[in-house]
Amino acid sequence: QAAMLRELRRRWRTYKYRFVPWLALNLRRQRRTVRYVPESSQDKIIADEDVFETLLKTFKALFINDLNRQADILALLPEVRCQYLELLSVEQKQPEVNSCNHQGQHVFSPEEVLFNTLGFTVSRDRSSLVSAGTGVFVTRGFVPRGTVVSMYPGTVYRKHEPIFFQSLGNPFIFRCIDGVLIDGNDKGLSRSVYRSCSRRDQLGPFQMSDESWLTATLQNPLAVGQYVNNCSHEKAANVCYQEFDVPGHFPVELKQYLPNIVYSHDIESRLRCVVLVTLRDIKQGEELFSNYYTVVS
Repeated sequence: QAAMLRELRRRWRTYKYRFVPWLALNLRRQRRTVRYVPESSQDKIIADEDVFETLLKTFKALFINDLNRQADILALLPEVRCQYLELLSVEQKQPEVNSCNHQGQHVFSPEEVLFNTLGFTVSRDRSSLVSAGTGVFVTRGFVPRGTVVSMYPGTVYRKHEPIFFQSLGNPFIFRCIDGVLIDGNDKGLSRSVYRSCSRRDQLGPFQMSDESWLTATLQNPLAVGQYVNNCSHEKAANVCYQEFDVPGHFPVELKQYLPNIVYSHDIESRLRCVVLVTLRDIKQGEELFSNYYTVVS
């Protein structure tokens, strides 16, 4: 009987968002919030090509770091497999690496990979602003001006797509200049929607997006941008948002590290991502602060 009650509660938690009387009772209790950015922009801080190259470099390093877990993908892409094995042999300074001897490769944490690749690490911690909750810090290394320092994860919604219920009391919704919305909430209904869309789009062993940002263990250590706090009089902005559409030729084996997914499966368009770019040099120990009014497109 206890098991039956637990199952009923589980089903109710899943169904209640479609139950009109429950919604009517709870609408007034929840505050609807959106990270609003006005329709004004400036030139991009860095070129799209630079964003692409940074993501490509980081994702390749993450992929190579754990080739054993990529066995199914590499089996379907023999040419790609050869390329990554060559890169691994160069990285490990070995004359040759094959499917037999990469089994014993040393696996670094994603944070270590980020540091070895870009020269810094970022992570979530308690913000230095009073009552600001969680913030994002450069925990190791040095970040030069004009560097992609994090990404804004979440489900991507077009203008006409339903996001009302997900937006209730949700401070993690980011609005792009063209009206596209990115829901970066890692809890509740937003979490369920993202996971559902991500698993919908998976093609065999090929994951089209990264789900790990919903957890405490990140596969892509850059996917913490939704926790970057807004600047204040005491804390000036040191990063800004920059929109980036993932090109069609982005390597399919690296899409598993993209922390964004489109809500509608039938839309043939590029995946919208938002990256955070540094406005100045940032040293180890500094917290990242954005300005919702300095978004660039």
